Amino acid sequence: MDEFRRSYSRLCKDCGAEPQEAVLKQLHDLREGHGKSKLDLASQSLSVDTCGALGKLLHNDIVFSGIILSDCMLSEEGSKLLIQGLCSNTTVKYLNFKGNNLRAMGAEVLGKLLRQNKSLKSLVLEWNNLGIWEESFSLFCEGLGANTTLLQLDLRNNQVNHKGAEELAMALKKNSTLQELDLRWNNIGLLGGRSIMNCLPNNKTLRKLELAGNNIPGDVLRAVEQAMDHNIDRQVSLQENQNRTYVLSKEVQNLKEEKSKQFLNLMDTIDKQREEISRNCRTSAVRMSQLQEALNERHSMINSLKAKLQMTEAALALSEQKIQELTEMLSSSKQEHLNLSQRQSKEMKLEQQEAADRESKLLKELSASNERNMLLRNQVDELERKSKMQQERLFLTKQELTNITADLKLRLTQAEERLELEKRRFKQSLDDSENLRLKEVEHMTRHMEESEQALKERIQKLETVRISLEEEVSRVKKTILAERDQAEEEIIKAKNQVRLEVQQRMTHLEEKIRLMSQARDEAQEYCLQQKQIVAETQAKSSQMSLQMETLRRQLEDMQQELRNKEQEKVAEVNKVRVELQEQIGHLQAERTAQEGLKEKIAALERQIKVMSSSHREALLDREGENASIREKLRLKNAEITRLREEEAQRASFLQNAILAYVQGSPLGTANPDQ
Repeated sequence: MDEFRRSYSRLCKDCGAEPQEAVLKQLHDLREGHGKSKLDLASQSLSVDTCGALGKLLHNDIVFSGIILSDCMLSEEGSKLLIQGLCSNTTVKYLNFKGNNLRAMGAEVLGKLLRQNKSLKSLVLEWNNLGIWEESFSLFCEGLGANTTLLQLDLRNNQVNHKGAEELAMALKKNSTLQELDLRWNNIGLLGGRSIMNCLPNNKTLRKLELAGNNIPGDVLRAVEQAMDHNIDRQVSLQENQNRTYVLSKEVQNLKEEKSKQFLNLMDTIDKQREEISRNCRTSAVRMSQLQEALNERHSMINSLKAKLQMTEAALALSEQKIQELTEMLSSSKQEHLNLSQRQSKEMKLEQQEAADRESKLLKELSASNERNMLLRNQVDELERKSKMQQERLFLTKQELTNITADLKLRLTQAEERLELEKRRFKQSLDDSENLRLKEVEHMTRHMEESEQALKERIQKLETVRISLEEEVSRVKKTILAERDQAEEEIIKAKNQVRLEVQQRMTHLEEKIRLMSQARDEAQEYCLQQKQIVAETQAKSSQMSLQMETLRRQLEDMQQELRNKEQEKVAEVNKVRVELQEQIGHLQAERTAQEGLKEKIAALERQIKVMSSSHREALLDREGENASIREKLRLKNAEITRLREEEAQRASFLQNAILAYVQGSPLGTANPDQ
């Protein structure tokens, strides 16, 4: 504000004039905060230099939003300089030129202001003389017609005649933003009032038009009031329609957001399931690698045992060679050691019986482990059946959700049909009377609000049902996962038990082999020490060969069992893959259902657009009907005036005839003396 004041004094000094004290005082008051953002110079006589300086300052000013210059006795040149400075201003919204005797030049410059300024909202031109010069006032009206921001215009006491009213009517046809126009206390007359009345059907934004004190007949004023009421009703209905469309668009956006959230949740669940599948695949791969490692270890152990057997066979071959060499030398000692051989045979029989008992125990343990495996498999099958049942329940819940959404859409369509029927009835009732129309509008709005509330309540209930169903689905999934984890833990425990049993058997067999090797070593030492017991060593060697054959058979059986277990694991992996493929198929079906929901949402949006377009067409038809009714009223008024004139002429003719008759009668011509 100080800068504005300094620039004002500087411009005045540049022009060779002194700044006015009243203006400086007003700027000082504004600096202290008394006037806020309005420049009030009312009742101050402003010179031309002051007006020029203010016009230059207001050219690019961003401080003032309102300027009051009422009763300032502005000259033509001063008003021109001020208004030219305001043409490019972008902050002033209120301008008051009341009682400044603006004439031809002022009207022209004001027309330029209205054409160029894009921020002015209210213009007060009361108590001026803009309507005296018709050409300049036509320029003012052209600027008003080209303006796109002005909302209020005050032209009271401006000596506007019927030709100026015609120019104003042309401007009102072009203008699409003016809402209030005050033309009181001018000289518009009947012709000007009719021209303004005829232009109102083309103007849809004017809500308030004051025409008092212009010698305009009452029927024209009533027609203007009806037009203003019609514009107000139309704007109210348009506002209501805009609000409804906004509410509907919000609801559609909410539905889109909900569906997008549901889709994102589904995608998250799909990703989680994929991650679980990948984890299961990884764990299965790890298990397979572990089993493969265990098999490799067993193969290595078997290979080591085979190597040991080969070593023992080589040692036996060497011993046989030695025995063949010693047979000739030990033939004499056979008879002496028969007792010893019998004892040893008895001991070997006992050992064979013990070995048979151990084999029977091992077979029993294998049968028990097989039974445990069968029980575990049955448990796994039951768990798979439970998971399938739960998946079927999930599918049924999803179908119920789709059915519920379809019911909701059907109810929405029924509600829309009811709305259309109500609108048709509303249109038919308009022809009867405006009072009934207002009552029916209130009734319809109440009914619509109640139906919307009922629909909202139903939607909320359905949403609660959907949320509860989703919670149940999540619970079922959690239970399935827990049961699956339990089954996997049981399988792992069973496998560990089998591994431990196999390892125990292997250690037992290794101990047997170690004992047999010790016995073999003792036998060799015994053969070296005592050359006489060759026959007994041969028997022992034959028994050792039989035991080796039994060990080989046991090894082959173990290999067969390992192969069977590998086949079972492959079958389990295939089952898991089939289940994963089924889950992927269900997820794809859910995705297709989501796409169907998106298509239905798009169809609903199209229906909303069609409804809005039909509503607009109905409004346009209504406006056309109102215009035709006004035209009919105008024609009827013209006929009534014509009939009145004809009746007046007839009455004058009758009066003249009666006077002529009275004058021509003998009573009228009689002498006064008689």
